[in-house]
Amino acid sequence: MAYDVVVIGSGPGGYVAAIRAAQLGFKTAIIEKESLGGICLNWGCIPTKALLKSAQVMEYIKHAKDFGIEASGQHNFEAVIKRSRGVADKMSKGVQFLMRKNKIDVIMGFGKLVAKGKIEVTAADNSKQTVETKHIILATGARSRQLPAMPIDGKKIIGYREAMVLPQQPKSMIVVGSGAIGVEFGYFYNCMGTKVTIVEFLPRVVPVEDEEISKELEKNFKKNGIDIMTNSEVTKVDTSGNGVKATVKTQNGEVTLEADVLLSAVGIQPNIEGIGLEELGIKSDKGRISTDKYYQTNVPGIYAIGDCTPGQALAHVASKEGIICVENIAFNEKKYKHQPQILDYANVPGCTYCTPEIASVGMTEKQAKDAGFEVKVGKFPLSASGKASAAGHTEGFIKVIFDAKYGEWLGTHMIGYNVTEIIAETVVARKLETTYHEVLDSIHPHPTISESIKDAIEVAYGEAIHL
Repeated sequence: MAYDVVVIGSGPGGYVAAIRAAQLGFKTAIIEKESLGGICLNWGCIPTKALLKSAQVMEYIKHAKDFGIEASGQHNFEAVIKRSRGVADKMSKGVQFLMRKNKIDVIMGFGKLVAKGKIEVTAADNSKQTVETKHIILATGARSRQLPAMPIDGKKIIGYREAMVLPQQPKSMIVVGSGAIGVEFGYFYNCMGTKVTIVEFLPRVVPVEDEEISKELEKNFKKNGIDIMTNSEVTKVDTSGNGVKATVKTQNGEVTLEADVLLSAVGIQPNIEGIGLEELGIKSDKGRISTDKYYQTNVPGIYAIGDCTPGQALAHVASKEGIICVENIAFNEKKYKHQPQILDYANVPGCTYCTPEIASVGMTEKQAKDAGFEVKVGKFPLSASGKASAAGHTEGFIKVIFDAKYGEWLGTHMIGYNVTEIIAETVVARKLETTYHEVLDSIHPHPTISESIKDAIEVAYGEAIHL
C-alpha cells in the first residue's frame, strides 16, 4: 500500500508526527522495531519517573516523624521495578490506542531507506516488505553513548536501560556522568540504600545548568550521602572480579573506586546506522542528520526529527519538531493554511527529576553577562516559601534573570520542590515577550511554589515583600 507519510520510529517525536499527519488528512503509517512509544515511554522519561516516585515515597517514610506520623517501611526492590515497568506498559498501550483512533497503520520491524519514497522493513522473523510513500520522516532516536574505557556489558557496566530493570539492588554503584540521567539514577539508588559515587569529567555536576544550581544540587546530594568527584575521568574499568574496579584520574592523581556495578551516563548516541542514509546521499554532521529549519534533509521528501538531529535531545523538543515538520508538509501541499513557526531553541525548558528537582529555561546568569546584557538577578529561597515549609521541602531556590535596560526575561533557573511543574510560566512569558512588571501585575495563588517566581522577580527589582 502507498502512503502519504511514513514515520520511522514511534517515540515522542515519531508518534506525535504520525498523529498530526493523520489529523491533517494524510494516509499515514509508522514503523517501529521494538515497542510503540520508543525509548521515552518504554525505557526513558516515563518509567524513570515511576522509579523516582518510589524513591520519594521511601524518603517520606524515612522522615515520617517530621510530619507527625509514626511509620516504618521496608522497600521491595523487585516490586519497585515491576511498578515502573507497569507504568511504561500502560503508556505504550496508550500509544497503540492513539494509532487505532487516528487510523495509522503500525508496521513492526526495522525500517531502512532503499530509494526515494521506498522503505524496506525487516520483521523480527527476518521477513521483508517494501513500503512506499511520498514523505518519510526519520525519528529513530538515540541510545546510550559508550566510551572505550567502559564498554557496556549489561551486567557490571550498564546503561540506563539496564539500570531500570536490575534483577537485584546493588549495594554500591559508580555513576559516570552527572547530566539528567546520571543524577536521576544516582538519587534513586541512593534513596533505596545503594552507596552511590558520581564521577563527573567537568568542574561541576549538571554542567549545563546555572552555576548556582550546580552548587545547590551538589550540596544536597552530599548531605544525603552521595559521594561526588568532579574534574575526574574514568580511564579504565576492571570487571574481572565480583564487581567493578574503576581507575579514576583526578586533579590530585589516580584513585581506584570499587563497586558492585558501574552506570555509564555519559550522554547519548543517535541511531542513524544502517537506515540507508549513505545509499541515498543524506547528509549528516557529527553523527546527527542535517536538516533545514522545517526538518527537511538535503534529499526532497525525506525529513528527520528528534534525537537523531542536532537539536536538544528532549522528548518535548522531538514532539514539537514532529508537529512543525508535518504542518509544513501540509502547508506546501495546501492542506494547512498557515506555515508553522520555526522552533525557538533558546526557549526550550529543561527538567531534571531528582530530588530536589531542577528546571530551567533561557540564559544562565553567566551567558547573559557574556552576551553583553546588564542584568537584574533575583533569587528567592524556598526556605521562605509557606508552601515549601508546609510540604517539608525547604531546600533550593528560584532564580530569575532580566535585562536591566528593557525588562526582557532572559532566563529562569530553579531547584527545589515541584519546580518542574512551574517552569512553563517562564516559557510562555518569554514567548509573549512579557516584561517584569506584567508578571508582578498578575496575581499568583497563595500558598504555592509558583508564587516564588513572583517573589524572585520582586527581589530582582528591589521590591521584595517576603524577604
